[in-house]
Amino acid sequence: MKGVLGKIKRGTNEIIPIEDLEEKLSSGKKLRVKLGVDPTAPDLHLGHTVIINKLKTFQDLGHQIVFLIGDFTARIGDPSGRSETRLIMTEEQIQKNIKTYTDQVFKILDRKKTEVVYNSKWLGELGINGLLNLAAKSTVAQMLVRDDFEKRYKEDRPISIVEFLYPLLQAYDSVALKADVELGGNDQKFNLLLGREIQRDYGIKEPQTVITMPLLEGTDGVKKMSKSYNNYIALNDTPKDTFGKIMSISDELMCKYYELLTQEDLNTIKSMHPKEAKLALAEQIVERYHGKEAALREKEEFNKVFVKKDIPDDTEEYLVNDATLKLSELLVKSGMVSSKNEAKRLIEQGAIKIGSQKVKGDLSLDFSKSFILQAGKRKLKKIISKEN
Repeated sequence: MKGVLGKIKRGTNEIIPIEDLEEKLSSGKKLRVKLGVDPTAPDLHLGHTVIINKLKTFQDLGHQIVFLIGDFTARIGDPSGRSETRLIMTEEQIQKNIKTYTDQVFKILDRKKTEVVYNSKWLGELGINGLLNLAAKSTVAQMLVRDDFEKRYKEDRPISIVEFLYPLLQAYDSVALKADVELGGNDQKFNLLLGREIQRDYGIKEPQTVITMPLLEGTDGVKKMSKSYNNYIALNDTPKDTFGKIMSISDELMCKYYELLTQEDLNTIKSMHPKEAKLALAEQIVERYHGKEAALREKEEFNKVFVKKDIPDDTEEYLVNDATLKLSELLVKSGMVSSKNEAKRLIEQGAIKIGSQKVKGDLSLDFSKSFILQAGKRKLKKIISKEN
């Protein structure tokens, strides 16, 4: 029992109440463990897998995983952590994202042992009487306890009535599914606890235990991993991008990635040289989502380029037609950066190299010979002039 609880507790923020979970685990009952995900974006990233990995732990322990796709609630959008009302998604967007979610989540979970459900099945049939009955179980004052709602209210920012309904609808999911345990990020704590209360209101005597997980910082090491912050590692990224992005994170963040994304012994990891530990992490993550062959290939390529300082044979070439280009213009035109402002920022930071030499200033370039242009740690291009 102690070992089982230890596996579940690893990396969690809170288990509320932990005594309930201990009792449920001791009963020998096959628990229904729920995770709800709204298909609001096409890709899952490593931040999402923190919770999915915890689901996998429960699945490996023999419990029933219920992966809920919020095709109904996605039309509203979860207001957690939002400073303004979300835009309403179209049905076409929702259905397209659902397909990618189910493809990606089974890179971790066992498809045959996972119950996949859609909350439109019961929320769509709730009807006006059912919705009014559900809405009567909470108050505006209770909703304004939420930090995000309270802040928006004080700043006189709009809060739609539909947003107030979102936590209640998520809570009703737990009633419909008879969930014993619900997982979510620590920003979901209000919604998850409301699920316990609503279950009681609907006569469920043993409401769900709530497990919250920390939000994983992105590659910048500051903000939570998110596509909107461009600091994410998507499950559908190429093996090369996945390997390179993990190698770019800080040593401190690497330890957190190990804790939340793997089952490795943390004392063993801390005893390793940081560079070797990070290589092992990158190899493990790439192997998990792209296969062993891809992981070994990217490890070998990374060592070749960044340890031995060789230039990959398949380095993409860019043909220059205008010999008057300055460095910032070349970076944009070759597709190595998205804007001239980004190019100038990288130049100022010393993140641009020609050959092995860091570049100082936005230079005019000599295109009489080919050269290797490097932006940041991972982007390389062989620059060739039209004359050559």
